[in-house]
Amino acid sequence: MIDLRDIRVIAFDADDTLWDCQSHFEAVENHLYRLIAPYCEVPAQELFQTESGNMADLGYGCKAFTISIIETALRVGGDHLSAAELADLLSHSKSLLHLPATPLPEVEETLQRLQAYPYRLVVFTKGELQDQENKLKRSGLAKYFSHVEITSNKTEVEFQQLCEHLDILPYQLLMVGNSLKSDIAPALTIGASAIHIPFHVTWQLEHLEDIEHERLIKITHFNEILHILNYQIA
Repeated sequence: MIDLRDIRVIAFDADDTLWDCQSHFEAVENHLYRLIAPYCEVPAQELFQTESGNMADLGYGCKAFTISIIETALRVGGDHLSAAELADLLSHSKSLLHLPATPLPEVEETLQRLQAYPYRLVVFTKGELQDQENKLKRSGLAKYFSHVEITSNKTEVEFQQLCEHLDILPYQLLMVGNSLKSDIAPALTIGASAIHIPFHVTWQLEHLEDIEHERLIKITHFNEILHILNYQIA
């Protein structure tokens, strides 16, 4: 059971929690799959293999994704793909650096109303620093947050560090995010509470079996956060 009287900080994931990201990545993936489908049995498995192998060196983000996309195209398609086809795939991949970062439904209205609540609002997300900073600026949501933390990964270690940076104990943190693997499981492990709001598509490397936990609340609409917190204000 979440004791909301203990919560001092609400941390929000960014990609696919505050704005749509994965569907743009999925469009590039489908572009790749169309190119390499004649030369392999399961195109998605080929990309997953490349991304898994690159994760330790490249981490998460648009640039890492672009390298894996082109590497997969070269490895599977080889000489069958023309320079023009590869250039078009590269251009499509790089366009992710300028995805609109339009807030998802109910996000901005909810953040506006949360300004009246006695919580500190922060962004806690993973990815490439410049890319994530630029998306936050384009989203127009930066003004609602007192702290932004962008990290290369989100495990128990990074969650503990976030609490230290904010001078709170884990039980005083409420994490809101779409990824069970990156947002929810590590937060619960360190003793924080969490709200899970799933997105309609999930990156293969973020898949995790469903979680049931006394400090986890599951919602389907972003503004349900207000209903959960409502009794906290007069």
